[in-house]
Amino acid sequence: MSDLPHVEPGEMIAPGRTALIVVDVQVDFASPEGLIGGYGTDMSPAETAIDRIEELIAAARKAGATVGFMRVMTRPETDSNALKTWMARRGTPDNAGICRIGTGGEDYYRVSPEPGDIEVSKLAYSSFHGTDFEQQLRARGIDTLVMTGLTTDCCVDSTTRDAFHRDFHTFVVSDACASFDEALHTGTLNALNQHTSLLVTTDAVVAAWSA
Repeated sequence: MSDLPHVEPGEMIAPGRTALIVVDVQVDFASPEGLIGGYGTDMSPAETAIDRIEELIAAARKAGATVGFMRVMTRPETDSNALKTWMARRGTPDNAGICRIGTGGEDYYRVSPEPGDIEVSKLAYSSFHGTDFEQQLRARGIDTLVMTGLTTDCCVDSTTRDAFHRDFHTFVVSDACASFDEALHTGTLNALNQHTSLLVTTDAVVAAWSA
């Protein structure tokens, strides 16, 4: 991570106008007992990122920054035709059944919202797609997002890009995101830095919110 182009965020992430966004820290994406873990995937990158996310949530609450929890919530009838067709064409149709409501796979893992936090249930990668996420942010006067969660290359990336397109300032916490492929993780962070966002570390964000 040391070779990534990090910045010191300082007053750019002032708590009164900033939200810490926690993307898809759920059983199916993060737990060894979830859908991805059940395939024998090494879940340690997710666990390490969640350690940092827990630090950031505590710092955000202490500083008075908004905390937002994004969560995939699906049923068979909500799977899009594009998703099902793509899965079938690549030979993995069963993977469409992630975060099914009622299975426990959709539950939060190691983190949970408190009263007053933003919560968004979504069907697609972007937290903005088909949701009221933008409206909730605007209602609170938020113009800056500090992005964390799973996975860097998928839902974190999609949400961050959509935030930029909606004129939000975006910061991605490199050690509080994770992918299950280090090359994808690093590549996505570099691409976001190149096109939409500034990269920061957990320590730098905590320091900014503690000042």
